[in-house]
Amino acid sequence: MPPVEPPPTGWGFPPPERWPDDDDLVAIGADLEPGTLLAAYRSGLFPMPFPEAGAPGWWSPVRRGVLPLDGMHVSRSLRRSARRFEIRVDTACAEVIDRCADPRRPSGWIDEDIRSAYLRLHELGWVHSVEAWRSGGLAGGLYGVAIGGLFAGESMFHRETDASKVALRGLVDLLADEHAEGRLVDVQWATPHLTSLGVVEIDRETYLTRLAAALPLPAPAAWRAR
Repeated sequence: MPPVEPPPTGWGFPPPERWPDDDDLVAIGADLEPGTLLAAYRSGLFPMPFPEAGAPGWWSPVRRGVLPLDGMHVSRSLRRSARRFEIRVDTACAEVIDRCADPRRPSGWIDEDIRSAYLRLHELGWVHSVEAWRSGGLAGGLYGVAIGGLFAGESMFHRETDASKVALRGLVDLLADEHAEGRLVDVQWATPHLTSLGVVEIDRETYLTRLAAALPLPAPAAWRAR
């Protein structure tokens, strides 16, 4: 079933022509209501806590990390590992977010406000989790915001070797339909780990152009079957 459109945000984000050319941080303030979050993602922005201001910061990396659906690096060992796991969608979204928010993880940024906001979006049908299960237990997974042909990945975790990579491969498989060429998998920043899996960087202008083309696409079958 289609996601539920929430009430529109009462906030206004600055247009791209007013974004700084050399800074990933675009704005500070607003709230984390569903309508605000969706307006941000549709504009090319995403939030992260900004404790110094006591409000969310809204980011659009000058160099954006994206994963081409035909460009994921799947090693022979990862193919072998994938056979040990079962991929599921949206069966444990809250647990996936909680695992990603584990305070013992380095550079953790998912606080209770972020957790609550994305669970609200999940209930409305805009946030999805892709999970790797083995022997009846959640071994790894990822979650992100899905709007049309955009999947904006937020975070991933693993409890078993390769489980998060298997979940990422599962995501790629779920998106690889007749609209795959226009779909956009956004990972925010291209870390060395993500680069090793096939993530590449594109400039902000290119990202916004690809985003505008991706948003009108139909959602993949995996989300529609939720």
